[in-house]
Amino acid sequence: MEPGERTEAGGCAAAAAAAEAAGPVFTLEEVRKRNSSREAWLVIHGHVYDVTRFLEEHPGGEEVLLEQAGRDATESFEDVGHSTDAREMLKQYYIGEIHPHDRKKEGSKNPSMTSSGQASFWSTWLIPIFGALVIGLMYRYYMLDGRTS
Repeated sequence: MEPGERTEAGGCAAAAAAAEAAGPVFTLEEVRKRNSSREAWLVIHGHVYDVTRFLEEHPGGEEVLLEQAGRDATESFEDVGHSTDAREMLKQYYIGEIHPHDRKKEGSKNPSMTSSGQASFWSTWLIPIFGALVIGLMYRYYMLDGRTS
């Protein structure tokens, strides 16, 4: 058993079952200790990643990762809008799960649908379509009105 792994004695039976199925379970306190260039861990959507080997390769620079190291970086990861390739790369740095008691109370966000993504949908599609519809109806009304007068 690894030092960060939890068992039924250290938590609940569900956490132990999750540890066997998905890998070791770490507490946020354990993750917080790994926040330097010698050892950098991140939590993204409840999964723990050791990104130490990736620090020098990260396109945004190692400072970006070190700023998030040792904590839940889900929101920052999603705000940047990482590519599918970047999400696939995450898998090679996966080391375990965050303990269920340390997950955010509001629940984990769906990685494909963020609040900024929903706002983007409204502003990029529905509002312009509605605006075009209103302009089209106004144009038609005034053109027909001009012919009858």
